[in-house]
Amino acid sequence: MAGKVNTMPVISKLYCSSSQVVLAVRRRPHVVNGGGFVVTDCSQMVVFRVDGCGVLGTKGELVLRDGNGDALLLIRRKGGMVEALSIHKKWKGYSFDYEGSQKLVFTLKEPARSCLAKNNAIRISTEPKSSRKQCEYEINGYFPDRKCSIIDTTGNVVAQVGVKKEVEELMASKDVYQVVVKPGIDQAFVFGVIAVLDYIYGESTRICNP
Repeated sequence: MAGKVNTMPVISKLYCSSSQVVLAVRRRPHVVNGGGFVVTDCSQMVVFRVDGCGVLGTKGELVLRDGNGDALLLIRRKGGMVEALSIHKKWKGYSFDYEGSQKLVFTLKEPARSCLAKNNAIRISTEPKSSRKQCEYEINGYFPDRKCSIIDTTGNVVAQVGVKKEVEELMASKDVYQVVVKPGIDQAFVFGVIAVLDYIYGESTRICNP
């Protein structure tokens, strides 16, 4: 008999599955809601979507929505003089409670623009939730190649980005890829991180220069 899965909610336990989940990501053209991407399950149902900044959007700000279009995460790049002098740029992810108040749930440290090399790790820390301690993760691999993972401090893969071989052979672009999320891991958190990676590397969520 299988043991109980240890859930690791960051946004909500509603997005933690007891089994491994494979989700498909399709980038949208910038003329559709300013770009961004849509995440679907094996039944082609929309699970999440991220709108790009577009013409009317805010630079350095992303919103992760559920399948119904309700906002789950507001993600902002921190600015200011102190940030400009820092080696790392920081992104802050905020969830919304029932009253619409924002609560910090994770921070992502982005290397300086000149340091966006394949071997330069991007690190993420989550805020403590109830009795849980702060968790640390990092990106292993290179997102633009669609070959990267989110790993925890012990080296365990919690989510993996990749492209099916048959899709890779048919399409030269990386507009369609899949994300495998391990049991118990918050899927909304994973796609919040992926939204930031997409923006950092100047892909579908950003049309303006940094």
